[in-house]
Amino acid sequence: MKLRTAVLFGISAIVLAGCVDGSSSSSSSYDRHVTIINNTNSAIREFYGSNAGVDSWQEDILGSDVLPAGSSVKINFDDGSGYCTFDFKAVFVDGSSLVDSNVDVCTTATVEFH
Repeated sequence: MKLRTAVLFGISAIVLAGCVDGSSSSSSSYDRHVTIINNTNSAIREFYGSNAGVDSWQEDILGSDVLPAGSSVKINFDDGSGYCTFDFKAVFVDGSSLVDSNVDVCTTATVEFH
C-alpha cells in the first residue's frame, strides 16, 4: 500500500495561524511522527488527526488509500501549529469508527486501534 507523502499531514490547510498552545516555542522541536497500528479485523478507510485547537475533524489523511487490518503507517503530525495534543478518528469500511482523544504526539510513538 502506498500512502501519498503529501497527504500524510503535510496538509497545508491544517496550518492555522494563531492557534498555538502557549508552549509552541518549546514544543516546536519535538518529533511528531506516530505509527498508527490497525489491530482490528477491518480496514480503516478514513483516518483523521486534528490538533486540540480545532473543533472539527480535518482532512482525511488516507485520502483514497486504506489501512488494512493488521497493518500500520507512520504519520508526521507536525501541522505547524505547535500543538502536541491531537485527537484521532479511524473510520472503518463497515462504517463504524473509533476515536482516541488527547494523544500527545510529542511523546507517543505508536497508537493502536483495537
